[in-house]
Amino acid sequence: MDANDNRHGLVQWHSTTIIGVRRGDTTVIAGDGQVSMGNTVMKPNARKVRRIGATDKDGKGTVVAGFAGATADAFTLFERLEKKLEQYNGQLLRAAVEMTKDWRMDKYLRNLEALMIVADKDNLLVLTGNGDVLEPEGGIAAIGSGGNYALAAAKALSDYEDDPEKIARKAMAVAADVCVFTNGNVTLETV
Repeated sequence: MDANDNRHGLVQWHSTTIIGVRRGDTTVIAGDGQVSMGNTVMKPNARKVRRIGATDKDGKGTVVAGFAGATADAFTLFERLEKKLEQYNGQLLRAAVEMTKDWRMDKYLRNLEALMIVADKDNLLVLTGNGDVLEPEGGIAAIGSGGNYALAAAKALSDYEDDPEKIARKAMAVAADVCVFTNGNVTLETV
């Protein structure tokens, strides 16, 4: 969301950069930590990537999710997705489809301004308020103001690098160098 978007008469928080990279049976989601309002960095170390859902044998959530957009809206979506994961026994694809249906149809949820990348051991998905549940081609997805920079970097790197963490970290570094709304404080989760 652009800081200049003034539909509701309020200055909105600017987006970020979130990238998901899947190689073989490993998926990484990484995000920067910058929260901006207009031209001001309000917080440099926000955590926009987190684990949700039922826990595995190590006590970690089995789903990793990252968001770009309004923070309060993203937390609402995290909570909704967690409820759907509980309802559908941890089946991410089914939970994501059901949540995006609600997101598109519900009067309150329809106004939420965020995008999400979510992953579990079997899926890497981009979720939107338009009802989209997208599985990215080539196992790489990126969202946010620096998303296109990170996506291009990751696609270029994927021909030469097999490690999804290395691809994600290098792509985030490129986005941080180019996008003023993205910084180098990266949170990374692997599933």
